[in-house]
Amino acid sequence: MKLPKAHRIALLFNANKVFDREVIGGIAAYLSSRRASWELFVEDDFRLRLAALEHWQGDGIIADFDDPAVVEALSHSRIPVVGVGGSYANEADYPADVPYAATDNYKLINLAYTHLIDVGLRRFALFSLPDSQGNRWAQEREHAFRSLMLRDNMEVEIFRGHGPAATCRDQAAALQIDWLHSLPKPIGIIAVTDARARQLLQACQMANIAVPEQVAVIGIDNDPLARILSSTPLTSVIQGTEEIGRTAAHMLHRMLEGGYLDRKRVLVPPAGINVQSSTSHLPVSNPRVMRARHFIRQHACQGIKGDQVAEYVGVSRTTLESYFQQELARSVHDEILRFKLDAATGMLAQADCGLAEVALRCGFTSMQYLLAVFRRELGCTPREYQERVRRGVRPCAGAANATNAGTMGLPALHA
Repeated sequence: MKLPKAHRIALLFNANKVFDREVIGGIAAYLSSRRASWELFVEDDFRLRLAALEHWQGDGIIADFDDPAVVEALSHSRIPVVGVGGSYANEADYPADVPYAATDNYKLINLAYTHLIDVGLRRFALFSLPDSQGNRWAQEREHAFRSLMLRDNMEVEIFRGHGPAATCRDQAAALQIDWLHSLPKPIGIIAVTDARARQLLQACQMANIAVPEQVAVIGIDNDPLARILSSTPLTSVIQGTEEIGRTAAHMLHRMLEGGYLDRKRVLVPPAGINVQSSTSHLPVSNPRVMRARHFIRQHACQGIKGDQVAEYVGVSRTTLESYFQQELARSVHDEILRFKLDAATGMLAQADCGLAEVALRCGFTSMQYLLAVFRRELGCTPREYQERVRRGVRPCAGAANATNAGTMGLPALHA
């Protein structure tokens, strides 16, 4: 039996970007589910070969159209091309005559904004990127944020700061700190990427600004690396990147088979929100409780005690306990335990960790104590909790974060 011809397909993406990697994953997922025989070409640095693309003997290309150099290099392509990138408010900004699968920038920002409203915030800002041709998607997110603020009669607060290539990191951080100090508190800040969100979290830590009590931060990308590197677990909008990749692959597949595309442009909405503690805003009026919760969040897993929290705040343990009961209706010890338990459920949800390791890293004195806390607070053992998460079942009746569903109906994930 004669096998169908294997099409030679080039994927022009930057594998250093989480968005691009996940789009490639969506393309691969489409191919595994269809009878499409494609030979994929992915360069470590495809930009080095852009000038020679017109001589490439291939059958099709799927490319990152957020990169102006790629758009220019493919403007006269003789083979089928599908573009992937951000959406545009102005129809004229889309590539002409090129099928296009886009992330919906307006819906990304709107979902982040709605989440910040849902946690009780009433002031908002956006941390963007400097204006450039390579950052047009960021400017589109600015446009979406501005339109939402104007729609709701809110002040438009946008800060761009230095770009990722800034030569002086200290100067860039100093500008971010100055901006943070200038903002009214409490405030929710949307960062156009998780990388920008992580910079803000670092700036808040340097400036001793409590997150999320004074500044709640939400990013976009759901980048695992940003979660690992962030001192405060980062809430992030999950882009529909795999669906974008599937859509782009479907478009090219239809073109290669001579089929008709009923839609030459598809906007893919976000898939949900990974809710973490960077937006777990609990409005409190007492500044000492705010400072105490900030200290607990940073050090709960190091085995701190209530006396150390009171010493940090500068009041007696009895006074601090009274403040906590008035504001939160729980003790300082309960608050420390809450953060330790949150860290433990997060580890169990993300990795196949040993219970001894979870107990050690989350500040429990022993594995037996960890088991006792899980049974008392959540009504299940750590392994039962982990198994329920794997099956996509609501973990345990008492699990605070497990019931914190994302705005799009996804179960909350943990860092």
